[in-house]
Amino acid sequence: MDVCLYMRYSSDRQTEQSIEGQRRVCMEFCKREGYNVVEQYIDRATSAFKDTDKRTQFQKMIKDSEKQLWEAVVVYKLDRFARNRYDSATYKARLKKNGVRVISATENISDNPEGVILEAVLEGMAEFYSKELSQKITRGMYESAHKCHSIGGHIPLGYRIEDKKLVIDEAAAVIVREAFDLYANGATVAEICEKFNNKGYKTAKGVDFNKNSFKSMFKNERYIGIYKYKDMRIEGGVPAIVDKETFEIVQKRLSVNAQAPARGKAKVDYLLAQKLFCGHCGASMTGESGTSHTGAKYNYYTCSTRKRFRSCDKTPLKKDFIERAVVEDALTILTPEVIEELAEAAVRQNRIDIENESLVPALTQELREIEKSIANLIKMVEKGADSDALTARLIELEKQKRATEKRLVVAQDDIIVLEKEHIIWWLTEFCNGDIEDENFRRHIIDLLVNSVTVWDEPDGWFKITSIYNLTSNKTNTFRISSGQGSDLSNLAPPETKNRPLWLVFVFNKK
Repeated sequence: MDVCLYMRYSSDRQTEQSIEGQRRVCMEFCKREGYNVVEQYIDRATSAFKDTDKRTQFQKMIKDSEKQLWEAVVVYKLDRFARNRYDSATYKARLKKNGVRVISATENISDNPEGVILEAVLEGMAEFYSKELSQKITRGMYESAHKCHSIGGHIPLGYRIEDKKLVIDEAAAVIVREAFDLYANGATVAEICEKFNNKGYKTAKGVDFNKNSFKSMFKNERYIGIYKYKDMRIEGGVPAIVDKETFEIVQKRLSVNAQAPARGKAKVDYLLAQKLFCGHCGASMTGESGTSHTGAKYNYYTCSTRKRFRSCDKTPLKKDFIERAVVEDALTILTPEVIEELAEAAVRQNRIDIENESLVPALTQELREIEKSIANLIKMVEKGADSDALTARLIELEKQKRATEKRLVVAQDDIIVLEKEHIIWWLTEFCNGDIEDENFRRHIIDLLVNSVTVWDEPDGWFKITSIYNLTSNKTNTFRISSGQGSDLSNLAPPETKNRPLWLVFVFNKK
């Protein structure tokens, strides 16, 4: 697996030795796990709590994750990534969308059960409300689309915006018509590109043409007057630049000259990564892709000891099979009682975070002390004390009070206070999610599953133990046919923190 390293030290009192120490530990960890380090990001003398936006290398790492050059971010400790849980949930969610996860080189389990639950709730609620907001925005966009208004995005060459609508820019439209005519009459994209650059033509962005400049141009139906937004398609919604006959000829040429499908391997998100362990040797089970003797493609989990040293006989597990089985069973424990327990855990951790990680308690105490001093001075005045020093001190305290109140308002705006009723409502709605939706399955695993350990049984069954991020004591045992098949057999946990909630279930391997 390709990974990057992120390292940070937070104050001038720390030095480059701190970075070197973090790098050494992270590199040793990656060597043990067989990870390939392809990039390193370092922020110096930057706080994880207050200065997330100022951590330039951190922001670059988040941006680079979109390129999918690596599959994980390895940090010395999770507090090097973010000390603020809300920042952590936000940025981990952004990384997850890009197929990237965060791995600590020195910590097996990221936090206590309440902390894990809180982060999963925050992440899930943020996505939920984001989707709600997205729906409201989409409704507004549809209203604009019905009027054939431009609703943002790239303005194609040959058009400009007037009164919220696309109108023809004749100076640029000449270039578009010439491009379509040349390609319809047999010219290659390379020839058109060379001719346009020799003439000094520019793209809509004001740069020289290249081969990629014509990919979207030749397929853009707006050039024949069709307005499109999502599932909407309005004939005549845009003034046409190219006639339909020429456009159809170009489409036929594009079809004939279409390149072979991309050979790049699609990104696969292994939802149980870092949580699935081999019961035979205790090693983690890692995601792999392979081809069986029948030629079928498989995504599966294999024991890392079996993969690297061939010293474990644990059978690989199909990815979809084990992930779905774990999620289906996890859903059965989401009873109203467990939902209330999860909500209480999230609220409890939320309060701890506010007390430990925010400035609100300190500023509140500071404000109380100032008000107490003001009250004492007023009592002295009421008893007849009067002096210029007393008046000056009272004025100074009043000024301090106003300044502290302003700081308190700012600090309060920066925190998120969770109400138990809101979390219960969200979790209840969340339980009705679609198990076919991979994002839903990921949220269930992040919220509930601490670790999953799998054994091959002598009679051809699997025994699976799931440990959950809960404090209640519940046990469940059942059997289910795996439908795993036998093809995977031909393809060439460390101790977890004790949790009271155990779930043991057995699957038929055949």
